[in-house]
Amino acid sequence: MVEQYRTVYDGGVGELVEKKSRFIATVRPVETEEEALAFIEEMKKKYWDARHNCSAYVLGERQEVMRCSDDGEPSQTAGKPMMDVLTGAGLTNVAVVVTRYFGGTLLGTGGLVRAYSGAVQEGLKNSVVITKSWGTMLEVGTDYNGIGKLQYLFGQRQIPMMNSEYTDKVKFTVLIPASRVQEIKKAVTEATSGQAVLEEKKSLYYAMIDGEYLCFE
Repeated sequence: MVEQYRTVYDGGVGELVEKKSRFIATVRPVETEEEALAFIEEMKKKYWDARHNCSAYVLGERQEVMRCSDDGEPSQTAGKPMMDVLTGAGLTNVAVVVTRYFGGTLLGTGGLVRAYSGAVQEGLKNSVVITKSWGTMLEVGTDYNGIGKLQYLFGQRQIPMMNSEYTDKVKFTVLIPASRVQEIKKAVTEATSGQAVLEEKKSLYYAMIDGEYLCFE
């Protein structure tokens, strides 16, 4: 697992007009090549009357799979520039289709590259881009004497608390980046003089969206 990667949580649509040609970029998160290909076909059916539906997608936590199509535009003027925008932004598990309605004026190689790249950038502006971090969900059990110490410790180290359970004892569930698990466990043990009970519940990816943490299992 990679420690972090950037991806699209919610896709968007962006548009630009260049010499009367319309370029409509549709961005969508995808997990597999099958999803990416199905999305591309969906866009081709939706915009069946367009001159071109060019596409690009990047998959894998390390961007292992990269594919693109010029869909009839001159070679290297559409798909590759589109994919370069995605990889340049460090994105993966994402697909984009740029639909072109021809306006009657040829744009030339440079103009096409700028238009297709620009359309993807517009689409990304209207998408929700997140950073997924690989981490561990840790359950910390303590008595009531340890509450304040642990709340201070987690706040000071910017460790998100996902859940609190108060019975005869207290249980906190926190999210810890994978690289900091041992550091945090040691700090908890020291802060509670070895009284806290620690249990690693599961490892997963998580991300902050609109000020809230979401887990991806």
